[in-house]
Amino acid sequence: MEKKKAHLLYVEDDESLAFVTKDNLELQGYQITHCLDGKSALAASKESEFDLCILDVMLPGIDGFTIASEIRKYDAETPIIFLTAKSLKEDKLHGLKIGGDDYLTKPFSIEELILKIEIFLRRSKISVGRQETTSFRIGLFDFDYSNLKLTYNGGDSRTLTQREADLLKLFAAQKDQVMKRSFILEQIWGEDDYFMGRSLDVFISRLRKYLKQDNSLKIENIHGVGFKLKT
Repeated sequence: MEKKKAHLLYVEDDESLAFVTKDNLELQGYQITHCLDGKSALAASKESEFDLCILDVMLPGIDGFTIASEIRKYDAETPIIFLTAKSLKEDKLHGLKIGGDDYLTKPFSIEELILKIEIFLRRSKISVGRQETTSFRIGLFDFDYSNLKLTYNGGDSRTLTQREADLLKLFAAQKDQVMKRSFILEQIWGEDDYFMGRSLDVFISRLRKYLKQDNSLKIENIHGVGFKLKT
C-alpha cells in the first residue's frame, strides 16, 4: 500500500521564495497547497484537511497571525509553523500565544524547515511508531494523547495543539517529579536556548489555564531548576 503523503498548507506571497520552497518540499514527498494571500489560505483551510500549516506572517490583506487565529476557531489540532522576518521576541511570542506551535525567522534554510515539519509529523497520526502509553489520568482529567483530547471529569473536552499535547504528555509521564528546563526544551523543542525558554513559559501558562478546573493540580515552578506537575 502506498504511504499517505502529508498534506501541507503553505502561505507565502513572495512567489520566488514560494516556488523554491514548494519545489523542495514536494521533492521530500509532501503534498503542497500554496496560497499567495490570507483570504485564499482561509478558504483552503476550510475546504481541505491539512496535516500542517506553514504561514508567512507578513502578507497583504490578512496576515499570518490572523489566519492562525481564524484556523484555531475550528481546528485546534493541526500544527502551525510561522515564517517571520520580524526579529522581535514579542512578535514571536504573540504567534505562540494565539495558537502557533513553532516559528522560523527569514532567511531560513530548507533543511531546517524540513526538520521542523518532520518533528511534528512524527508526533502526528501519520506516523506509526513504537507502541507507547497514550492515555493518562491526571487528577480529574483524562488525557488522550493520540487524539489530542483533554477531558474534565468525563464531561467538558478540549482539543490541544500538537505541541501542547507533547508537553502535557511529558508532564503526565513524569508526574510529581521535577523536570529541568533544559530537559523539557530538548525533549519538546529539540534545543535549549533563550527564546525556546520563553516559548516554554507560554505553553506552561496555557496548560495551567486548561488544568485550573481541578484545584488539586498544579504545575509548580521550581526556581532555577524547572517544573513539576503536582497531583
